[in-house]
Amino acid sequence: MNFQALGVAPVIVAALNQLNITTPTPVQEQAIPKVLEGKDVLVSAQTGTGKTFAYVLPMVMRLLEDPKAKALIIAPTRELALQIQQNIQALPLRELRLRTVMLIGGQSITPQFRDLRQNPRIIIGTPGRINDHLERESLFLDRVQMLVLDEFDRMLDMGFEMQLDTIREQLPQTRQTLMFSATVPDNVSKLIVKYTQDPVRIAIGEANTATLNVKQEIVKTSIKDKFALLLDQLQSREGTAIIFVKTKMKAEELSEKLQDENHTAAAMHGDLRQQKRERIIQSFRQQKHRIMVATDVAARGIDVPHVQHVINYDLPECPEDYVHRIGRTGRAGAQGSAVSFICPQDNYKWRSIYKLMNMHKNPDYAHLAPEQGRGGDDEQAPRKSGYSDRGFRNSRFARARMGGSKFGEGRSSRDGEFKPRRFENKSENGFESRPRRERTSDDATAGNGFESRPRRERSFDDKPRRFSDRGSFNDRPKADVWKSESFQNDMKSSEGTRSFKGNNRSDKRFERFDRSKNNRSDRSTRFSR
Repeated sequence: MNFQALGVAPVIVAALNQLNITTPTPVQEQAIPKVLEGKDVLVSAQTGTGKTFAYVLPMVMRLLEDPKAKALIIAPTRELALQIQQNIQALPLRELRLRTVMLIGGQSITPQFRDLRQNPRIIIGTPGRINDHLERESLFLDRVQMLVLDEFDRMLDMGFEMQLDTIREQLPQTRQTLMFSATVPDNVSKLIVKYTQDPVRIAIGEANTATLNVKQEIVKTSIKDKFALLLDQLQSREGTAIIFVKTKMKAEELSEKLQDENHTAAAMHGDLRQQKRERIIQSFRQQKHRIMVATDVAARGIDVPHVQHVINYDLPECPEDYVHRIGRTGRAGAQGSAVSFICPQDNYKWRSIYKLMNMHKNPDYAHLAPEQGRGGDDEQAPRKSGYSDRGFRNSRFARARMGGSKFGEGRSSRDGEFKPRRFENKSENGFESRPRRERTSDDATAGNGFESRPRRERSFDDKPRRFSDRGSFNDRPKADVWKSESFQNDMKSSEGTRSFKGNNRSDKRFERFDRSKNNRSDRSTRFSR
């Protein structure tokens, strides 16, 4: 079957022939007719199977039928949005009179305003920047007839559900919704019901599996031997490779260490500016760098045909991300390999990946089975931090020794650890056993501790005061200290004996005061004459 048999226009078929795309993939054969019928479609297919053209080609056909209709494509990452734009721009959009606009973060928003004023028919963007334009009222979605959610499971993992709901409120009720992803976890069923109406489900291959073109391997190691084994793997393999790590800091550190070992490596993570991320991807496409050390931001959206190896230096936290990681190689029928480093503390992660991808059903993956015992089927994920289940009293070693003790009768004290203490079984010297008696009138002379003390009149010093009551001493009597006889006697007796500065100054001050007083009296008598 060819594209013309699927209903694709001859102009588009000619453009596909120039791209050496002559035969549709299985996902394109099943999805394109259903999309052209106007039905909601839910597609789950392996990475590298041509999902982008599966919705781009019928989208262009629908836009050509209705000159006023628009299409909105939402992607979780900037890299995936850029890849979608590149695939669309490979078509003869100028001949078809179709404009596109890219609305992603990390770029200036001013050129996006200019592009939106030119009435684009295809809008591509990430949820965050689309919401920014909706708040600024520079984007209106009332004419959107087709909504595409690419890698919709990743949007939920990244916390875009509220932003997607805001976008959905601006869309018309009568629209067509297409949802594409390589994995369909159970937690996306709510999103499917919310956005689609009786969708046609299309599944190519087994769910949550990689293509058969990718050879998967595991390397059991330890943390201290990890880097040395990585150098051995890079030395024994030829071609470009993407090394996935867990954190942004790890990506920078590992790329620097590889550069010290004379490897051409570059780090790729979310903290980089958009222009630098585009330069790194472009140089990797041109094979200026043999190695790209990346976080999961590059697990979706990077389509580089010549990637031959994917190395999971750190296993992903989410098992579904493993499918997207190894999907960066073995694309479009090419061969690739995926190597995963497994430390003892990562065995539980690998067990989750092993079960997710149904490797236990395929005897070809028997060499990838997780170990039994520690790190095998009985191992659980590390316990979360917190006070619960910690300490000797809650351990299983203490339970056998706690029978008949004050902690409990042969059981853990976890249930009542934070309850109030009870005094039912206190000894006879407790508070309840003490004799209590009322005070009588004879206690004043009995000498038994109940003597009554003589009352005294309360003065102003007995007044209860507070620290914040700054005017509490205003009720004290104010005596004329300067004119008191005791103060004058003290001043006379201390004349000539004071040697410190402060009192000498005060004496001079009093002396000046007396002189000015005498001068005023003399002046008044002189003028009265």
